[in-house]
Amino acid sequence: MSITTTRTDGGVVTVTVDYPPVNALPSAAWFDLADAITAAGNDPTTHVVILRAEGRGFNAGVDIKEMQATEGFGALIAANHGCTAAFSAVYDCAVPVVVAVKNFCVGGGIGLVGNADVIVASEGAVFGLPEVDRGALGAATHLARLVPQHMMRTLYYTAQNVTAEQLLHFGSVHRVVAADELDSAALDIAEKIAAKDTRVIRAAKSAINHIDPVDVKASYRLEQGYTFELNLAGVADEHRDEFVSTGKALNTGGHA
Repeated sequence: MSITTTRTDGGVVTVTVDYPPVNALPSAAWFDLADAITAAGNDPTTHVVILRAEGRGFNAGVDIKEMQATEGFGALIAANHGCTAAFSAVYDCAVPVVVAVKNFCVGGGIGLVGNADVIVASEGAVFGLPEVDRGALGAATHLARLVPQHMMRTLYYTAQNVTAEQLLHFGSVHRVVAADELDSAALDIAEKIAAKDTRVIRAAKSAINHIDPVDVKASYRLEQGYTFELNLAGVADEHRDEFVSTGKALNTGGHA
C-alpha cells in the first residue's frame, strides 16, 4: 500500500495511489496524498501533475472499516480532515492536475476528480456518491462540477452512478479510452500542457481558481457539518455498520 511519485524529463509528475483492493483510503493516506500533490506542484521544475491509481479502480472513497473499528469520532474526524486536505491539494496545486480514472471513482474520489483540471477515463468507468447509503454527506460540491445541477441532485439522492461516456457528453471528461490506453491518454494531454510556458500556465491556474463561482473548500466543509450531525444522532453508525457487515445499504423502509 503506497503513494508514489515519478517524473519525466518534460516536467510531468505522476502521483500513483495503490491501496488494494479498491483504493479505499485510510485517513493517513489522504494526508499522504495531499502532501505528494502539494510537493509536486511546489517544485518549480514541475509543469503538470497526473493523478492515477493501480488496482481495480481509481478510488473507492474512505476506508469505512477503519472508521467502524475505531472508538469515538477520531477516525471520522481524521478522514474528514484528510479528505479536505487531499481535495484542496488538487485544487490548489500550483500546476494543472490531470486525473486518469480507471473503472470506478466513488465517494471521496469524486472530490479529487471534481477539483482536478482535466479528466480522462477508461471506457465504462463509473462516477458516483454513495454517501446517503452510508449515512453521510459530502462531495456534492464536486459532483456539481461534473454534471448539471438537477442531474447532481438526482444522482446524490439515489446514490446512482454516472458513466464516463455521459460525462464526456457533458464536457467534464476530456477523453474516454480503452483501459490499456488510459495512461498514454493522460500523458498525452499532460505533455501538451507541459510544453507551454510554465510561468504562464501557473498564472492561469491561479487566475481560473480565483474566478470560480463557488468556493469549493468552504462549500465542502459546510457539507461535512451535516455529516457530523448525522453521526451525533447515531444515524451514520447504523448505515456504516450495515455496510461493513453486509456490504449493502441499510434498508429503512423509507421511515425516519
